[in-house]
Amino acid sequence: MSDYKIETKCIQSGWEPKKGEPRVVPVYQSTTFKYDTSDQMGRLFDLEDAGYFYTRLQNPTNDAVAAKICDLEGGVAAMLTSSGQAANFYAIMNIAEAGDHIICTTALYGGTYNLFAHTLRKMGVEATFVDPEVSEEDLNAAFRDNTKAVFGETISNPSLVVLDFEKFAKTAHGHGVPLIVDNTFATPINCRPFEWGADIVTHSTTKYMDGHAVCVGGAIVDSGNFDWDAQGDKFACLTQPDETYHGVVYTEKFGKGAYITKATVQLMRDLGSIQSPQNAFYLNIGLETLHLRVARHCENAKAVAAWLRDNDKVAWVHCPMLEGDEAYERAQKYMPNGACGVITFGLKGGREASIQMMDSLKLVAIVTHVADSRSCVLHPASHTHRQMNDQELLEAGVQPDLIRFSVGIENAEDIIADLDQALRQVK
Repeated sequence: MSDYKIETKCIQSGWEPKKGEPRVVPVYQSTTFKYDTSDQMGRLFDLEDAGYFYTRLQNPTNDAVAAKICDLEGGVAAMLTSSGQAANFYAIMNIAEAGDHIICTTALYGGTYNLFAHTLRKMGVEATFVDPEVSEEDLNAAFRDNTKAVFGETISNPSLVVLDFEKFAKTAHGHGVPLIVDNTFATPINCRPFEWGADIVTHSTTKYMDGHAVCVGGAIVDSGNFDWDAQGDKFACLTQPDETYHGVVYTEKFGKGAYITKATVQLMRDLGSIQSPQNAFYLNIGLETLHLRVARHCENAKAVAAWLRDNDKVAWVHCPMLEGDEAYERAQKYMPNGACGVITFGLKGGREASIQMMDSLKLVAIVTHVADSRSCVLHPASHTHRQMNDQELLEAGVQPDLIRFSVGIENAEDIIADLDQALRQVK
């Protein structure tokens, strides 16, 4: 549906029913699919025919929702995963193996940092972390002969650093590797990374895409722009025969769909982590209102941030949509219509004051979540990032007093009133 605006794509893309078929994408709640002959099934396993035979690899509900996300991002192929963590893991391990190296910005979600810094290292993939404001010279110096990808977040969680797409894309491509970007916070409503040089996009669909805190999920979208064959020796996994599928060469057989096809038939086959069809169904309902909700999230967040900035108990506020914010100029460049509904702030009383304030909230809930319709708050150093040591926290832009506030789509005056009464409880 490339000719339609993104608002229309949110509602219409992915599922185009034929005569007599359900208007709404149905839930194909089946583990397996029937065929009439052994040869039909065999051709599916040989990748000679397209179709469904086992939901761990593909499912019609999942494919319809993945197609919608792909259309929203402007990609050529996409797949759903069971979580955002699984999406980031697959995105890297689809092109890396033991003995390889990746480069990441330090401004990452704590779980992603831990995945790359520790878990992947145990699997033989080493990560080098660079400051998001690193100079091009120093960024170039971080590359090695075995570097396979560069990874960053459009808007980092929770530090709210806006990625310098052009710098990281230029450098990655100069070394013959793709730029992979987690676009969870901005969503394709506010930023489409492929338009700024990214090659692969990941999402935790659990957040704004679902928007209602009902289903965990992830997605990977390929732009189709990276030329794997031009770097054939570096990415032999895509450009050389795969003996587990009778010598198929993914780039030859599947063209621009090579990357997602390999991720599906290799990683999903061997590791699982498929999103359930029921969760994909719920996700699709969320996607239909994504364009409406994101705009309201941003409007409310900007109003709340402005109010906090004027409160005498607040030490600092970070919101990329506020003029004067350190990320404002870059946010205006890459996402002029709004950044996200997440803001951060700290109190003059420090960590203890932050905890006291959060415990006094009535409307806003303390939950281990972010980016859904309900306003919620978290203290990352005590919660999502508690596995990181003090140095790692600082490198990720997480101060001890940092409060991550996910501003919902309630009435902004009610949200501010709750903050006001909670701050009055702080001694």
